[in-house]
Amino acid sequence: MSRIRLALHLHPQHADYADLRRAAVQAEEIGVDIVYNWDHFFPLYGDPDGKHFECWTMLASLAEATQRVEIGPLVTCNSYRSPHYLADMARTVDHISQGRLILGLGSGWFRRDYEEFGYEFGTAGGRLRHLAANLPLIKERLAKGNPPPVRRIPFLIGGGGEKVTLRLTAEHADIWHGFGKPEELAHKNRVLDGWCAELGRDPGEIERSGGVPAAEFGNPGYGEALLEAGITQPTFGLGGPRFDLGFLGDWVAWRDERHPR
Repeated sequence: MSRIRLALHLHPQHADYADLRRAAVQAEEIGVDIVYNWDHFFPLYGDPDGKHFECWTMLASLAEATQRVEIGPLVTCNSYRSPHYLADMARTVDHISQGRLILGLGSGWFRRDYEEFGYEFGTAGGRLRHLAANLPLIKERLAKGNPPPVRRIPFLIGGGGEKVTLRLTAEHADIWHGFGKPEELAHKNRVLDGWCAELGRDPGEIERSGGVPAAEFGNPGYGEALLEAGITQPTFGLGGPRFDLGFLGDWVAWRDERHPR
């Protein structure tokens, strides 16, 4: 089994930036392994016109505010920036963080982001084809950067599409993030393993991440169901205005009992 890692998915909405920064630092102090944010321009729930902050400028700040946790977008939208520009942003944040960036990538889906910021929304299939075309370009630009990234930046791909997204994950990603109940995640993991076999990739090279429902935040025992489904990176999504992270301590204890550090 892969090493268990815990991730806080910090939704950058309905809060002041100081509160978001404080939550990331507190999560690190409690002992989580990763702090993610997301790449949107408006809240995804609650007041649609509420407070919200941009993904990559926030990541640059969190790279300075934290010392140990890995950081990254869950996920950044492939449509919002050229692949070359995105790669250089990622390389820079990787250096600011001294090699702690995870580059999460997705094809995009939130229509309001596209329409209000002037991007072409297109179709789901078209956005996936665009992602497939850009993944090699991002890798090529990262390889050309001077100075190069501190480490080989791990790629995360989020989504559960079985024909395209999981194939792209098998081809390019180091981490996969999925959604759903444990039985759904187990099924997607089997599909991903199948794509790995078809493409000649060792499935053990891909870390598996999955969301923990808010109703289960206080129940570290839910982690056992995730492990049985093949998920070794339980991820906790939380938005503002308040960030009560007290529940994370019990999950850290569960992680360390299962895999002593």
